[in-house]
Amino acid sequence: MLTEERLGSEWLEADGLGGFAMGTVAGWRTRRYHGLLMPAVTPPSGRASLVSDIEAWVDGDGPEGSWSVALGTHRYLPDVVHPDGATRLIAFAYSPWPTWTWQLPNGTTIEQELFVPHGHSAVVMRWRAKRSAALRLRVRPLLSGRDLHALHHENAVASADTTEEDEQLRWQPYSSLPPVVSLSNGSFRRDAVWFRNFLLTEERARGFEHAEDLLSPGELSWDLQEGDAVWILAAQGIGEPLPRGLGAKDLGARLRLAEKRRREAFASPLLRAADAYVVRRGEGSTIIAGYPWFADWGRDTFIALRGIALVGDRLSDARDILQQWAGTVSQGMLPNRFIEAGDQPEFNSVDAALWYIIAVHEFRARMKKAGRLLSAADHRTFNDAIQAILEGYAFGTRYGIHADDDGLLACGAPGVQLTWMDAKVGDWVVTPRRGKPVEVQALWLNALRIGSENSPRWARLYDKGLATFRERFWDPEQRHLADVVDVEGRAGERDLSCRPNQIFAVAGLPFHVLTGPQARDVVDAVEYRLLTPLGLRSLAPGASGYAPRYVGGPLERDGAYHQGTVWPWLAGPFVEAWIKVHGDTPATRAEARTRFLNPLLAHLEVAGLGHVSEVADGDPPHTPGGAPFQAWSVGELLRLSIEILGVTETTVTRRTPVKAMR
Repeated sequence: MLTEERLGSEWLEADGLGGFAMGTVAGWRTRRYHGLLMPAVTPPSGRASLVSDIEAWVDGDGPEGSWSVALGTHRYLPDVVHPDGATRLIAFAYSPWPTWTWQLPNGTTIEQELFVPHGHSAVVMRWRAKRSAALRLRVRPLLSGRDLHALHHENAVASADTTEEDEQLRWQPYSSLPPVVSLSNGSFRRDAVWFRNFLLTEERARGFEHAEDLLSPGELSWDLQEGDAVWILAAQGIGEPLPRGLGAKDLGARLRLAEKRRREAFASPLLRAADAYVVRRGEGSTIIAGYPWFADWGRDTFIALRGIALVGDRLSDARDILQQWAGTVSQGMLPNRFIEAGDQPEFNSVDAALWYIIAVHEFRARMKKAGRLLSAADHRTFNDAIQAILEGYAFGTRYGIHADDDGLLACGAPGVQLTWMDAKVGDWVVTPRRGKPVEVQALWLNALRIGSENSPRWARLYDKGLATFRERFWDPEQRHLADVVDVEGRAGERDLSCRPNQIFAVAGLPFHVLTGPQARDVVDAVEYRLLTPLGLRSLAPGASGYAPRYVGGPLERDGAYHQGTVWPWLAGPFVEAWIKVHGDTPATRAEARTRFLNPLLAHLEVAGLGHVSEVADGDPPHTPGGAPFQAWSVGELLRLSIEILGVTETTVTRRTPVKAMR
């Protein structure tokens, strides 16, 4: 039997359209976001849960008579586990796709595969008995039909009607959502029944409603002695249509071969994992910030793009993404979330537009290194966007964003969260950081220097801002940088909290704004007070407001989000800075790989399998939390391993715990 930790780990299969399948190794659903068919109805947004789960049983005969055992496992209120399929689970693998192996009472093993074919809003499942035996597989689909963020409850409106034609079945519990098309080589028996009171333990832990009812229209069955059981579920009318005229077994085999070849083309498992975040938007591409609840967000897109698309050598995708966002510049700002049909864009981010300039600069450098040319039209589009951003910021735009007389960038307005430390509960902005935040200045100075390459007028502002930064942010007593100067607009007031944002002054961006002994002191302070095996804490232990655990309901979690919680994506700039100040030698890189990279690679086997979590607790054992599949966490791990450390294999060679301050 697998360990409790392994049973609770989560797998992800993304369709390249914004939809996905997701669940736990054990099979029990712990989140409302676990399900088998969860398409993006208006790709890459408008996600819905159509098929949430299955109920699976195997029937057989033995010397003592007939028997029937479960393959599945669920949790029901108040906290009942039933049936007991997880007790028979003897193996699980997530590469190249989720595969479970159960052992039956007669010694036979049953293997189940599940994969989502890229570009199709579908999921393919296959069951195989490892040796010939008289076994019958019975599976019930458990339907929902709801918005991804909602929950489903028994009602009189939901329809369990089944339309049947040859091997194809069709269910549509609600007319407002796409029909579910089922194709199998089994037989179907109509038998509508509600399964009530599923318990979603992660939702309960997060302070949300946590009970759900699901509708089963009937039961499919297969004689496994006749061969593999194949079942394909698809959301009708979304993504590329599945090939027609093929039976379930032939279609499943064709999709399996194509998907296997596609996945084998990636140079490493981590690059294959990164593929989950690149999805279609219209005729181009975008990056999903994380699964299961994020869409594509501005700041996250440009940070993640550097690893996922640039280091990952997806330059065409990078161009498409940057081209699309260039058209959204408004008063110098970029929206912090992509404009959805019928929605108003949210421009509550001071750094998204600056990260865009960084991403364009690094994209151009990567194209040049690859010997690929950008068209004159592309150059013009990017230059126009960069100049529009710099002009908007220099002369003033929303939320008090403007270049001050000292050359630094001021920002802030009551009740608005503008930096990446953006938690807000009602009217409470947890970390307002109004004034001149340190990483915003590093981004601003980098943006000015990049902009000056095509418009020299920005060079003077850059020189002035750089001199001011080095004078005003350094604190000689604590020997690290202030997190914010001119706090709340009060000239000379500084917030000297030890936060990870200062690392961007040393590394993580194309041009360093702090060098020499001060840079070494900053790295030492961050290493001693903020470093953990999974990244950097957002606030040093012992500081006022430090939160050791990212747990509880929305108020507690949002209050802890940037008050000590660990962020794995910050490992990239930290290790880059650490190597810079310790000397870029083979010995230094080897030590960095052992101390900093290996714990992150080990994490790939813990929470979101093959991926990196959004956050972790500030205090040991640094339990991961937030979204288990996060784009900028994966992107920065790629940038760290390949670009900074020159490691292409995502395997752990030796583990040495990072010494972190408690």
